[in-house]
Amino acid sequence: MSDTPSDADIADMQRLAAGDDLALNRLMERWKDKVAAFLLRMTGNATTATDLTQETFVRLYQSRVRYRPSAPFPTYLFRIAANLARNHARWRKRHPTVSIDNEEDHVPESVETQPGPAEQMERGEQMRRVEAALASLPEDLREAMLLFTYQDMSYAEIAAAAGCSAKAVETRIYRARQMLRSALGGVQEH
Repeated sequence: MSDTPSDADIADMQRLAAGDDLALNRLMERWKDKVAAFLLRMTGNATTATDLTQETFVRLYQSRVRYRPSAPFPTYLFRIAANLARNHARWRKRHPTVSIDNEEDHVPESVETQPGPAEQMERGEQMRRVEAALASLPEDLREAMLLFTYQDMSYAEIAAAAGCSAKAVETRIYRARQMLRSALGGVQEH
């Protein structure tokens, strides 16, 4: 058996179900940054994303015995994260708050080369516009677009994570792209 991430994830879930709690650490090490980035983009708040990331892994642990590798592990994991984000959004609608700090949340991105200051500023502004446009999408469209774009999931995997059909995912991504094009004007989403 090759040790691809999917194989390693399934093996770690099986070890976790068998009582090897250290398997959860390996899963967290591989997936926490991706889950956190997804949740940050879904919620728009770094503190909330951190809390929901932790809760995602708590729920993963709680469901360790019920896990069956019928779908790719990321689909299973991001379904948990997406459900938590949806639940949080519903809770926020019922319990609105006013933020007292003006801290701007930052979505981590990997940088291989350091561009000059002018290019960094331009990229930063472009990223803020893209992130704001993504954040303004309706929740179902944003979820599909984030999983497709940032997590490289197929329509079928997104459908399994979102609890809808692959055709619905295709429609959501199409609508999200249309709305992003309209919101961004000349800026291309990535």
